[in-house]
Amino acid sequence: MEQLTPMMQQYMETKNEYKDCILFYRLGDFYEMFFDDAICAHKELELTLTGKSCGLKERAPMCGVPFHSVDTYLNRLVNKGYKVAICEQVEDPKLAKGIVKREVIRIVTPGTNINSSQLDESKNNYIMCIVYLSDSFGISIADVSTGDYYVTELDEMNRVLDEINKFMPSEIICNDAFYVSGADINDFKERLGITVSSMSGQYFDDDVCKRTILEHFEVASLSALSLDSYSTGISAAGGLLLYLLETQKNSLAHINTIKPYETNDYMFLDRATRRNLELTETLREKNKRGSLLWVLDKTKTAMGARTLRSFVEQPLINSKEINKRLDAVEEFVNNMISNAIQAYDGKHDQNIEMIVNKKENNIVISITDFAGGLPKEVQDRLFKEMVTTKGKNGTGLGLYMSYSNIKAHFGGDITYVTETGKGTTFNIIIPLR
Repeated sequence: MEQLTPMMQQYMETKNEYKDCILFYRLGDFYEMFFDDAICAHKELELTLTGKSCGLKERAPMCGVPFHSVDTYLNRLVNKGYKVAICEQVEDPKLAKGIVKREVIRIVTPGTNINSSQLDESKNNYIMCIVYLSDSFGISIADVSTGDYYVTELDEMNRVLDEINKFMPSEIICNDAFYVSGADINDFKERLGITVSSMSGQYFDDDVCKRTILEHFEVASLSALSLDSYSTGISAAGGLLLYLLETQKNSLAHINTIKPYETNDYMFLDRATRRNLELTETLREKNKRGSLLWVLDKTKTAMGARTLRSFVEQPLINSKEINKRLDAVEEFVNNMISNAIQAYDGKHDQNIEMIVNKKENNIVISITDFAGGLPKEVQDRLFKEMVTTKGKNGTGLGLYMSYSNIKAHFGGDITYVTETGKGTTFNIIIPLR
């Protein structure tokens, strides 16, 4: 270590902290890799392997990628199951005294990749944590890109395997006990293409996991999150949250809810049944085309596609929940929001645009009048018209959905905000329960 040049000493110090990752080390306009990382990247990415003087007798193997095209190479490595640590310069080289300070700003793994250009937005990119303790399995699942976060507990290995096949995570992290429990880890890796890593016990310490969850959600007790009856599940959820905080290097503020669930809430479908029914992919080609989901999926947004996929993969069996879902669908089908917007004089339909989005815990309906032709008295009455009447020509825009119906399905108080810019936009904000 002492023989190495100052720059290479800094590299090795960082590499020793992230031994299980390929280290992308920023040097000028390139991310460089050295020693074993360089040899690995040379083989996997077909990069030219060169060398760099490092203070040793032999030059250090080296290869690199341009910073402006790093995503392409990064995603290729991640898709092959590698973890990649991004080490950036964190101070201005012109102001630095000696070696420029560098820090790892993010670790990219198969289950934490948030590059939308590399992900299929119609399905979730899940990471799963499994903890095996005293004949009980704690399972937690998250999607970093969407903020979804779930936890449950199971008592049989077969049910664990069914959950894996249902969620099909890109990555699984687990404790040592699960890794040697008899689960076919090689099958996960080779047949299912899942990256599996055994984590040290410090990730699953009871006190650490509880404290991490409480601090993240800013609550005083686990009962506030309905987690007090999930002892093993807490270890899985806490371990997963610790892993995500460590890899993402940010507060993960968009993960603002955790949803405990029971597998008995959904129809039990084992692995063979899922494959034979071809719910989301065909049996032979493993393609969506030809599957049940392909027949049903007429969604227009990525969020809608993911929701429909979850409905197909997890059929409800509780009649109350089924009817609740059907009632919500009926409300939208019978009242066709997308066809319910009418210009005040019936002549400006082409200048009206409506977008429905989910922002944090709200449904936001944004309606823009590009013509700018709504009279002041209509704007003043707009909110009342939209949530209480179906609107008529000459009286303003309207939604065919009453305030009581909206509140019954979504809960909370409804507000609206007016924005001006290219036209006037009226944002109706409906809080979700």
